[in-house]
Amino acid sequence: MDDLLAFAELEKLKQDIQFHNYRYYVLDNPVVSDVEFDRLLARLRQIEAENPQWVTPDSPTQRASGTPAEKFTKVNHPRPILSLANAFNPEDLRTWVERISKLDERCAAADFVVEPKIDGLTVVLHYRDGLLVQGATRGDGEVGEDITQNLRTMRSIPLRIPADPNGPKAPPYLVVRGEVYIAIQDFEALNQKLQENGERTYLNPRNTAAGSLRQLDSSITASRPLAILTYAIVHAEGGSLPATQWETLQYLRDSGFPVSREVRYCADLEAALKECGTWIEKRDQIEFEVDGVVIKINDLRLADELGFVGKDPRGAIALKFPGREVTTVLNDIGVNVGRTGVLTPYAMLEPVEVGGVMVKQATLHNFDFIAEKDIRIGDRVLIKRAGDVIPYVIGPIADLRSGGERIFTPPQTCPTCGQPSEHLEGEVAWYCVNPACPAQLVRNLEHFVSRSAMDIVGLGIRIVEQLVESGLVRDVADLYLLKKEDLLTLEGFAEKKADNLLSAIANSKQQPLGRLINALGIRGVGEVMAADLARIYPSLAALSGAKEKELLQAENVGPNTALALLDWFSRPANRSLLEKLASVGLDPAGEEKPALSSSHLNGLVFVITGTLPNLSREAARELIQQNGGKVTDSVSKKTSYLLAGEAAGSKLDKARELGVTVINEAGLMALIEKGPTQ
Repeated sequence: MDDLLAFAELEKLKQDIQFHNYRYYVLDNPVVSDVEFDRLLARLRQIEAENPQWVTPDSPTQRASGTPAEKFTKVNHPRPILSLANAFNPEDLRTWVERISKLDERCAAADFVVEPKIDGLTVVLHYRDGLLVQGATRGDGEVGEDITQNLRTMRSIPLRIPADPNGPKAPPYLVVRGEVYIAIQDFEALNQKLQENGERTYLNPRNTAAGSLRQLDSSITASRPLAILTYAIVHAEGGSLPATQWETLQYLRDSGFPVSREVRYCADLEAALKECGTWIEKRDQIEFEVDGVVIKINDLRLADELGFVGKDPRGAIALKFPGREVTTVLNDIGVNVGRTGVLTPYAMLEPVEVGGVMVKQATLHNFDFIAEKDIRIGDRVLIKRAGDVIPYVIGPIADLRSGGERIFTPPQTCPTCGQPSEHLEGEVAWYCVNPACPAQLVRNLEHFVSRSAMDIVGLGIRIVEQLVESGLVRDVADLYLLKKEDLLTLEGFAEKKADNLLSAIANSKQQPLGRLINALGIRGVGEVMAADLARIYPSLAALSGAKEKELLQAENVGPNTALALLDWFSRPANRSLLEKLASVGLDPAGEEKPALSSSHLNGLVFVITGTLPNLSREAARELIQQNGGKVTDSVSKKTSYLLAGEAAGSKLDKARELGVTVINEAGLMALIEKGPTQ
């Protein structure tokens, strides 16, 4: 009876989670909080861990594959995945309708659907009896590549349809076409994070989305902010399907697929032309990049009977937007200094209009990009602006060089403070490592008070700028020396606002050590790593005295991060800052380690690979740590055991080569119960 109840709960959880994904990704109208959703998912994982025989491919826990693929296999599409002919102005659209009306007079009185032409990567999703069984790229239109495991990581793609129990019944076989993209805001946030970590940034959202979907390791795909919009049924067998494009979009939405909110029904060609005319202005208000609009005959049977020319269907056409790539002269290259000291180059351009905006500057991404593209000062360069994305340089037009162009070299000193810059081997970024650099102060303070750091409520960027400009704050410790009379001298401050801010600053002294480590803004040390360090070291003083060899033993701390930590704590200005923070009452103790279930794995180092029968990798890691063991990512001579599941891959070969003991899940349980045999 208990098993029956547990199985019923599991099925209900799967249904609820799929429904909540539908509400979030399709309707954009969630009915539970993120915390409540996470609790449902955690409970589902718990039941499945206790009953692995109940795990099915459509479970929300089965989105990511544990083992990287060796290559992508080819997939034959059930029908050609066609491209579209292009129109460039309203007259081209009228000519298109006149042309197809000569083939079928019904076209002259046709109604239409206007949809955004998403600048992403086309994918084809296959469902059998409502279950996602395959996903592929468009390829050449006839044959694509199987990227099923990567597409499964995207929570906006339903693993089973319908996602809503009240939705339409899925036919026995359904093939859906959609476009995978990265929203402009998510793309900017991704690049910002990469830049702060000194990693290579991406050129544009479309290429980033395409590259993310073609990763052999689906865990990399899962880490990227991919989204999808669907817009067509490619093929179906059985069941009753819509007769029009407008009804098809509603059918897809009701079945659990994301559909663009920007689609419009137009009763005739004039209405379609009017709708197209509004897109030039609103293209910058859309959350994703669009390079045109698609106009489709609404009657799907009529559209199908029109056939196609070459690989272009006659029943639809793309109205391309005016290009937003222009050329101009690169007058010079400037360098900005970021919060973590990253030096970022930017182009200083001969002013040029792009998409209705006068552009004088554009991003150059990083110094490696300049070298790889051989971009020189004085070059005529091609730049692009899309939406609200900062304009960026695509590359030089080398054929127009006169010989007077100058090769750019990265600065050996910080352009703001004049201190020597630093470039670590293997990293893209160059850094200013002077914590007193004026260019970093505002950004350092902004990070220090942020929600993931000291969480000082009410201290936003504008107040930070006021404090710095007034000279009241010259480092983060000065925040704790502010007095009420200081704040009242600033514009916008009255008694209550000053009292509230001082109270928030005082309350932040209660934040744990991990928050403070994160707040210091040490290069490569984020929220998770800071919490890990706080569990190892009892205080900032203890962390500041750690040696390189000791740091490298800490989980997830690599050579570059260890060097960044050593470098930060070795600098006299930073040591003075720590003393100042301690003097104002900021010297929290380290976080207590959770009580161990046993000490049977003390001193043992594990690496986990492959798919275990009952435990996820996260669960296995927690179990090992809870019993005193340590988990690392790579096999070495220091590895005590390789915990191997199905499809273990190259780590198994490496373990055998080094003579590392290989155990399975049952072997791990025996170790936990009895400890290693002597």
